[in-house]
Amino acid sequence: MGGAFLAAAVLARLGGRIGLPTIPLFILAGILLGPHTPGYTLLSNPHDLEMLSALGLVLLLFYLGLEFHMDDLKTGGRKMAIAGGTYLVLNVGAGLIFGFALGWGTSEALVLAGVLGISSSAIVTKILVDLGRIGHPETRPILGIIVVEDIFLALYLAALQPILSGADSLSAALTDGGKAFGFLLLLALAARFGTKLIGKLMNTKDDELLVISFLGVAVFIAGVSEMFGVADAIGAFMVGLMLGSTSSGDRILKLVHPLRDAFGAIFFFAFGLSIDPGDLPSVLWPVVAAVLLTLAMNIAAGLAAARVYSFGAQATSNIATTLVARGEFALILATMAAAAGLDERLSPFIAGYVLLLAVLAPLAAGRSHWLARILPGGREKDGHQDQDQVPVSV
Repeated sequence: MGGAFLAAAVLARLGGRIGLPTIPLFILAGILLGPHTPGYTLLSNPHDLEMLSALGLVLLLFYLGLEFHMDDLKTGGRKMAIAGGTYLVLNVGAGLIFGFALGWGTSEALVLAGVLGISSSAIVTKILVDLGRIGHPETRPILGIIVVEDIFLALYLAALQPILSGADSLSAALTDGGKAFGFLLLLALAARFGTKLIGKLMNTKDDELLVISFLGVAVFIAGVSEMFGVADAIGAFMVGLMLGSTSSGDRILKLVHPLRDAFGAIFFFAFGLSIDPGDLPSVLWPVVAAVLLTLAMNIAAGLAAARVYSFGAQATSNIATTLVARGEFALILATMAAAAGLDERLSPFIAGYVLLLAVLAPLAAGRSHWLARILPGGREKDGHQDQDQVPVSV
């Protein structure tokens, strides 16, 4: 684990000197020191970091929940649903059509619909933090789209699992989906009506006790979420949503920050360990086509979200480029596909697709002003900061 931290830190420091984002460098460190690359192997089994990687994802989404206050859901629920629904229709629909076009099979097309359609909450969160955009007005629809995606994903995974495993009936799929939805509803009700009680239980002046308390709650609920067929990251997000609205919310946000950074790095490093570069050439052209399709659909979704929120060109570009990343949920689908014995080309395709977008997304988000110049209204403010980039009180 020490070697993983040091390798990620060294590469990130070197990359920082030339302006590269940290996310792809953490992933590259995992690839270079993993079992699939010639040379020294730090970890021969990527599963050795599985628990630490899961903790990194939980903390990333917990932090996101802390930033996404309940007031945002109360005041922007309708717009959030429209923006998120539009994003899903465009991206999941395009992914499904792309999957059938490849001709690998119906189950494979359903997997690809999820892979191409769902953004990486972890990478999107890291991009927003790294670029200092948490307080920008366009961040609200970005986080809203992620919330809608995560809710959709929980139900999608529950419905897809029996299909991939050859479930014997539709009732089994409906039962699993019902369990997942019921648990999500329970968490939502707790976030909506139990904030005062939770705040009293968490309240303490001792930082040590507060850290232990919020870590215990976040990780425990994440584990229980998995038992009900809901992604652990979603459970952690909901806990962050609850605690962020309490009187201790600001202190928790400050205390979780270094934990999020440290274990988030391990998450991306572990992702790199799972990638075999030798498998990538066989699916190169499908990966390139999928990346171009994703970029086009994200621009279209960004334009749609910007229209809902009446944003200008720069904010539109920020939305489109920030949500491009694909990551942890695509890997979940890859694992499910491999366990179900689907087409063997799926795993290297997903790995190549996710890695390429993990590199492109932070670079594109950091240079979103290039896209803004060619969007409607963008040339009017060419050379100047778009007013939508300036943090405002909404």
